[in-house]
Amino acid sequence: MARALRKNPLRLWERLYLLAHLLTIDVAHLALNLVLCVGHAALRGIPIRHYFRVAYNRFLLGCLSPREIQHLSPSTATIYRNWIASTRSAAQARFDAGHATPDDQYILDYLHPNEEVLSDGESSILWVGDRRRASKFVLFFHGGGYSAPMQIGHLEWCLRSYIQAGRRQGQYVAVAVLQYTLAPEARYPVQLTQAADALAYLLKLGVRPRDLVIGGDSAGGNLAAQIMSHLLHPHPDAKEIELPTGERIAGVFAVSPWVSARTNDRSMSDNALIDMLSPVIMEKANHELLGNHDKYNAEKKRGQGWAMPADVNTAAWYKGLGNFLERVYVTVGTQEVFRDQSIVLAEGIRRTNPDIEVVLEEMYDEAHDFILLEGGRKEDGDATRRMRRWVEGVFW
Repeated sequence: MARALRKNPLRLWERLYLLAHLLTIDVAHLALNLVLCVGHAALRGIPIRHYFRVAYNRFLLGCLSPREIQHLSPSTATIYRNWIASTRSAAQARFDAGHATPDDQYILDYLHPNEEVLSDGESSILWVGDRRRASKFVLFFHGGGYSAPMQIGHLEWCLRSYIQAGRRQGQYVAVAVLQYTLAPEARYPVQLTQAADALAYLLKLGVRPRDLVIGGDSAGGNLAAQIMSHLLHPHPDAKEIELPTGERIAGVFAVSPWVSARTNDRSMSDNALIDMLSPVIMEKANHELLGNHDKYNAEKKRGQGWAMPADVNTAAWYKGLGNFLERVYVTVGTQEVFRDQSIVLAEGIRRTNPDIEVVLEEMYDEAHDFILLEGGRKEDGDATRRMRRWVEGVFW
């Protein structure tokens, strides 16, 4: 069983301080964020239903430290175990009541907890679906600024976009969710080494690159971009990935990817008051991931874009990626602060890799990571359906 990664818990006085803060000053912060996010969405003529959650996430990321967020949240492994149990229980209840759907039978037959610890003894793979029966695979990196654990919305997204896509095709898909070590306990490039280890493990199991897609959202999108970089330019700290001769990975997806440490892009200023992220929040996130920036700055000076590929010559950095990869899917919201850097990532890859099918979607109504918000509501929203169509096109 995977370890529920949690180190350096809050001391008693820190817990008391957090409680006092949540009951006083943070109430005002939450109210202000609701006014800003929902109000700006209304002013721009955008449906506001998801912007209440946008405001809540903005409050958490802006007002709480990573250790406080982790104190208030179950670990990724705990969320995974609870979600498996509750999803199976709900499917069984509908089955017993005579209201079962084909998806419910699929869940009862196919959805069981399976956790595998990776070679570092810290990170692990949490399987959604039965890897022994699957013919197609997804390696999934959850977002959360490298500071927050996975959310239920991530697992619902995997179920609705990938597992159910397989069922509709009469085939089995298994999703390998990486539980990586969070900041501040681990900083770049630790998560890259863990992601590379996970990819190497899947290949060792016999997963063919043509049957595999890799990706994630936000920080998970950053990790997907790091893996693309690592395939082309092996990072000295991570396990080198060797693909079978002549084979390419079927695809990589990046939802609202965090691929730049800059906080002065046009989209940063345009959307600083409507998105769940802001320049101030991202300055804090950059510090938590990159520390004093020495390693990042040295790599950037050499034109090496492992950490943040949009901060170097992206097209030159990714030239030759088509030797390893068939497709790239980048989706981003017009209303989010990562809009510009996401476009830089997609267009940079497209510019020097004519043999990669690059799909870039910019959705006007969306801010950051709307597919996660849809998953949190347990709904097949537009972002979820778009992802499902893309993966169906990749695999079938």
